[in-house]
Amino acid sequence: MIEVATSGLRGRLTGMGPAWLAGAIAAGPATISALVAAGVGYGYDLLWVVVLSAPAGFVSLLLAARLATRTERGIVRVVERRLGNRWAWLLVVDTVVVCGVAQLLIMKGLADVSASLFGLDARVWGVFWAAVLAVGLAGGGYRVAEFGAKAIVSAVVLVFVATLVVAPPDLGAAASGLVPTTPPGAAVTAAGVLGGAVHVTLITMHTYTVRARGWTAADEGLARFDAGASMLVAFGTYSLAIFLVVAGTLGGGDVAPQAAAAAQALAPTVGPAAETLFLVGILGAAVSTLGGNTVVAPFLVADALKWEPAVSDGRYRTLLAATALVSAAGAFVGGNFLPLLVQALALGLAGTPFALALVMVLLHDVPGDRPGPLLSAAGTAVLAVTTITAGNAVRQTALGLRDGVDPVPALVVAFAVVLGLATLVLLGRFVRELVANADTTRQPVD
Repeated sequence: MIEVATSGLRGRLTGMGPAWLAGAIAAGPATISALVAAGVGYGYDLLWVVVLSAPAGFVSLLLAARLATRTERGIVRVVERRLGNRWAWLLVVDTVVVCGVAQLLIMKGLADVSASLFGLDARVWGVFWAAVLAVGLAGGGYRVAEFGAKAIVSAVVLVFVATLVVAPPDLGAAASGLVPTTPPGAAVTAAGVLGGAVHVTLITMHTYTVRARGWTAADEGLARFDAGASMLVAFGTYSLAIFLVVAGTLGGGDVAPQAAAAAQALAPTVGPAAETLFLVGILGAAVSTLGGNTVVAPFLVADALKWEPAVSDGRYRTLLAATALVSAAGAFVGGNFLPLLVQALALGLAGTPFALALVMVLLHDVPGDRPGPLLSAAGTAVLAVTTITAGNAVRQTALGLRDGVDPVPALVVAFAVVLGLATLVLLGRFVRELVANADTTRQPVD
């Protein structure tokens, strides 16, 4: 474990880290796709979701960090010890399904963009990037690619910010989008936007990355600073800049949410190079996100199986490499990758309330060490918002099945129903235990 100095602003700046990894995954191609779909399809109407997403992501990271610092374990081991193996494995399955779908569709986006930029068949690029991912992660050399990718994404975000200055949005029209309403047919897109910041992958992974830094309860101030700088400032700026530029330039028209169309939003700043720059940004975001996303599911599986979650353990290294190689199948998926990535985030949001509920229950089951009223209220609010938003998206998906059963939407609905029922059972169990403990406390002492 790594000890860090946390006193003073300089110490906090040098001590940051775990939340920035979560932020790098959040600022991926799926989030860009969701922001583009929201801005192109509904103008400023979904601005309220964009504004809400960063604070909601901030709170979810605070909850995960507190669980890690107070228990000094990753989430799977904590669930197993306090609630039992079944709950732990249900969380693992939830994460594996969400990460697996995201892995395939992010790889599809990366392969399609690579084909557009450099030629060759997208399927060839899928195999190539899967091999790079497997060798890099298993051998520890993927960080160089991630660093370069993050630099590219940062540059593209700066172009979006510059575009806001060159072609500022209509502030009056944008203000109307702060009213929480969901236009007809926008439920899945809204879930995708919120799911970019509040996601089961980010919550579970954050418990492990915080532990890897050796943070304890004494470092919770640093954890708040870390999450605030990453999610509230960096991710908040990232998502607002992309959304406002796209909504202000393309919103309300008949433009399909595709990469070439979305690139038009950058034309006021970079002219004819807009499409190439946008595609390069998608490529960089995909390379950066794949590195983090590939690790999450194997990490939880290894923790559940009592393996050492490090490449020094051959079993974990094999699982990690296999996960990377299987992602090549994403390049063989048909369709436009932008809406597919939005659906992947909506699926991820459907699996998130269960993870949030687990964290909230675990944080409140130890009297005397519970979160303060402000964090508890904020966590409850985020749980409620994610549940409602995910529920609306699942309802929209279910209504689409009336004309016939499509296997993929049907599986999404089934997945959401199973986890929704599990969440109700978990919360019901927690309430019963609270009532029982309260009755025990009120019993007279002889």
